[in-house]
Amino acid sequence: MGRSFGWLWSAYAVSTYGTWIAFGAFPLIAVQVLHSTAFAVSVLEAAGLAVAAVVAFPLGPWVERRAKRPVMIVMDLVRFLAMASVPVAYFHGSLSFGQLLVVSVVSGTASIAFTAASGAYLKHLVRGDRLLVANGRFEGTSWVATAAGPPLGGALVGLLGPVVTVFANALSYLLSALGILRIRGTDVAARETSRKPGFLAGWRFILADRVLRRLFLNSILVSGLIMATVPLLAVLLLGEYGFPAWQYGLAFGVPALGGFAGARLSARLSARHGRQRVMIVSGWLRSAFPLGLALVQPGVAGLLTVIVVEGLLITAMGVFNPILATERLQRTPADRVAQVLTTWSVSSKLVQAALMVIWGGLATLTSPLAAITLSGLILLATPLLLRTDSGAA
Repeated sequence: MGRSFGWLWSAYAVSTYGTWIAFGAFPLIAVQVLHSTAFAVSVLEAAGLAVAAVVAFPLGPWVERRAKRPVMIVMDLVRFLAMASVPVAYFHGSLSFGQLLVVSVVSGTASIAFTAASGAYLKHLVRGDRLLVANGRFEGTSWVATAAGPPLGGALVGLLGPVVTVFANALSYLLSALGILRIRGTDVAARETSRKPGFLAGWRFILADRVLRRLFLNSILVSGLIMATVPLLAVLLLGEYGFPAWQYGLAFGVPALGGFAGARLSARLSARHGRQRVMIVSGWLRSAFPLGLALVQPGVAGLLTVIVVEGLLITAMGVFNPILATERLQRTPADRVAQVLTTWSVSSKLVQAALMVIWGGLATLTSPLAAITLSGLILLATPLLLRTDSGAA
């Protein structure tokens, strides 16, 4: 799809691998270096997510009206400086919990703005049917990084200490910025129009489009309910069931390869069976498989259950996500893409943070397994949003 797409894809790949190599680094540093409590670590995870989303929300109109490549480069440099400050402070003996929280917010905000700019630029760069192929490549790269990054990061932490993966993540953003600098050709920026401005424009556009509205609600609910169970699974597997850390990593690393397979199949299945049909079927499957986690038990059988259930879920997500991304870009005018993507990301992160807190409370009142089961039951109803009044998404 051309040299420019190749550089954009490479920039995405290197920063994604950096992010997943550093997966879990902040909680690890908070516990091992700063000796923070479990509640403080939960605050770090949830507050960083929610505050970044709120801060990033007004950035949609700003990103929309600027050339996208410079925005991506600036956001990469912001993320590089924020992340690089952690190892610098660590080696000077001045690292604090407050700094981790600020870095989490700054990098999260910059990531939302970067995603909005890159999505708008991808729509400008890749046209027609190739857009689904392009989104499939991004999705596949993400899942391979998900499978390979955490084990590599764990090995680096064991060899070189807890902040080395944060430095690797910072370096990945710098390399991403250099890759985007190599892109040549035209850029895209929305013109000033008489349309009503403001950071609510993304929500107004999504809610006014029947198909986008249903996809939006389905997307944020499914991602929120799935992410709400991630910390509960950690408590269940590592705490109650006593799984060793390497088995826990295996349980989530191996299934991520299914996401790569699903992403590679997405365009082929759509060409053969129709994009809307494949999206609906894969959407139903990704909402049905999580209920299988209700069967998790201690021992090898429990480990295999998690691997199989997560593998099926992530494979379905790998098929569904590129189609969703393509449908969203194609239904959004070029001068609204950044605002719509910002609104989508912000809403998703806020819902995830809220449901994490709610499901944490449910697990405290009942049990982690009961809360995970309830999430699976509610997920069964979410695919109803994938169907419009005419019966197709």
